Amino acid sequence: MIPPSGEQLEIAFGSQRAVVVEAGGGLRTYVAGGRDILDGYGEDQMCTSGRGQVLIPWPNRIEDGSYELDGRRHQLPLNEPDRRNAIHGLARWAAWTVGERAPHRVVMQHVLRPQPGYPFSLALSAEYRLSDRGLTVRTKASNVGPQRCPYGAGAHPYLTVGTETVDTVTLEVPARMVLHCDDRGIPTAARDVEGTEFDFRRPKTIGRTVLDHAFTELERDANGVARVKLTAPDGRALALWVDAGYPYLMLFTGDPLPDVNRRSLAVEPMTCPPNAFRSGDGLIVLEPGGSFTTGWGIDPLASQ
Repeated sequence: MIPPSGEQLEIAFGSQRAVVVEAGGGLRTYVAGGRDILDGYGEDQMCTSGRGQVLIPWPNRIEDGSYELDGRRHQLPLNEPDRRNAIHGLARWAAWTVGERAPHRVVMQHVLRPQPGYPFSLALSAEYRLSDRGLTVRTKASNVGPQRCPYGAGAHPYLTVGTETVDTVTLEVPARMVLHCDDRGIPTAARDVEGTEFDFRRPKTIGRTVLDHAFTELERDANGVARVKLTAPDGRALALWVDAGYPYLMLFTGDPLPDVNRRSLAVEPMTCPPNAFRSGDGLIVLEPGGSFTTGWGIDPLASQ
């Protein structure tokens, strides 16, 4: 029998183990020191709620699945039909192949071919590497077609520090602005977090705050890295970091989804906000032969 997520590619380093899958080139599990770092899914299960998936060539949503580039209108399939949106790109259910493999790292590859709504060609790679600093993920897209193309990238890990719900988790997010959306998940306004329930610049408990919001204007260190930190009441902690290629972070407590409802926190690195193909905000346009590389990772901290 073939697992629903295809070939299972395990990498290891010290007490860390991760499993990358053929389906979508995604991350199914990540364990450090015997503890789950990701709220993943079983080998015998199909991925649900986007867990660990790679979101290319756009993260989040495109309103009505339609956009224009260079005077041409394109219509994508509406794979979020109840909201009439196209969501999370075109690569997360495709079969990826192994480009390189070592005990502690694996590089997954996929060529996204021209198709209705996205008549462009992208050569994609996603490298997963374990080291004494935790997990590092580097994603690269190259335009191998004859015309320039719109591009965005994201990832969809659900983080856990072992609590029954995220309500007791202390969260720190170095973001000054938060995007507010309509009932279709399309941004309507960017607002300062100062004085609101979405101000996590200083660590505070999530409590009953419902998060399904993109955060931006991230405070970064001297290397251009921003970090989101989660801490359990018992002190167990982890941090997700993003490099300068990711100006946005989507935080999602999973409230409407029974399989992840407030059990873990999705912290989603994004190169652009929702609806970027239509708004142009943060949109990357790759010229023929051009490429774009981004990096994010997870530091298990007290879990090792």
